[in-house]
Amino acid sequence: MLGEPMSVLVTGGAGYIGSHMVDELADAREDVVVLDNLSTGFDWAVAKGIPLIVGDTGDQNLVAQIIRDHKVDSIVHFAAWLVVPDSVRDPLGYYKNNTVNSRALIETAVKNGVSQFIFSSTCAVYGNPAQVPVTEDTLPAPISPYGWSKLMTEIMLRDAGTAHDLRYVTLRYFNVAGADPNCRTGQSTKNATQLIKVAVEAALGLRSKLDIYGSDYPTPDGTCIRDYIHVSDLVRAHLDALLYLRTGGASVTLNCGYGHGFSVREVVEMVKHVSGVDFKVKTAPRRPGDPALIVAASDRARATLGWTPQYDDLATIITHALAWEQRLQRHMPMDP
Repeated sequence: MLGEPMSVLVTGGAGYIGSHMVDELADAREDVVVLDNLSTGFDWAVAKGIPLIVGDTGDQNLVAQIIRDHKVDSIVHFAAWLVVPDSVRDPLGYYKNNTVNSRALIETAVKNGVSQFIFSSTCAVYGNPAQVPVTEDTLPAPISPYGWSKLMTEIMLRDAGTAHDLRYVTLRYFNVAGADPNCRTGQSTKNATQLIKVAVEAALGLRSKLDIYGSDYPTPDGTCIRDYIHVSDLVRAHLDALLYLRTGGASVTLNCGYGHGFSVREVVEMVKHVSGVDFKVKTAPRRPGDPALIVAASDRARATLGWTPQYDDLATIITHALAWEQRLQRHMPMDP
């Protein structure tokens, strides 16, 4: 067990990344409580025996009660909307859900003595960086309301940490993919937009085709390049961050990625290879808010947290995503 026997509140713990985090904490014998409004998450995705409170992070009375009732000393904050084109269409909705609700959560944490906070941020805060791999010292320049909504939360957390007894780790992740290697949980959201999820669905015949959004980017094959990180490696970084804070670590902002990227076409070809299915692919216009190329420099996370990724292999990421999708289609949500 990590440190003192207090509880960890995981917001968005019934969602894709959050449910993996709950499993990771439970495996580490942590006491965990989940807050999720189930707008995109699933109650069955929360590990058996873990309390799930259905509600919003912006409900300060509810969050305060959870902190008191479960003796919460740490919050891992995943709850957010995350579809970049949707944020362009509905910026005010994204600012309310991602930024305003996060402000309420941070304030409730401060008022109720929570001293450790881990925030799920994004590489979208960098926009279209001039240099790649992008380091944490790169000046943020979001090009979508989603990116801005996360950067605003970073700023609030930074300032709250300066003014109050609140230490934090902000993790800027790159493109999260894959599923639990033991198939306990995975990406289950309907109408998901993440490339590997969509490609796996196409390979299994759940979509008639896969659209590649833009083929005229300034990259070798004209499609966007991303740094794909296995979800299990990502939640391990959060666990490492929790240990770091509990052992007195100072507040810090860190990238989480592997430091190398794959183009959309390369990912599609790998999904075809792993699945053995040559599914239909179409080229479509660019989506608003998509940068051409973004890859993480994650040396700082490895050095600061002692983070050691285990699944830095695109074929492995896709294999795990495919196994989870096949399980979903057999109508077998796991008993976590």
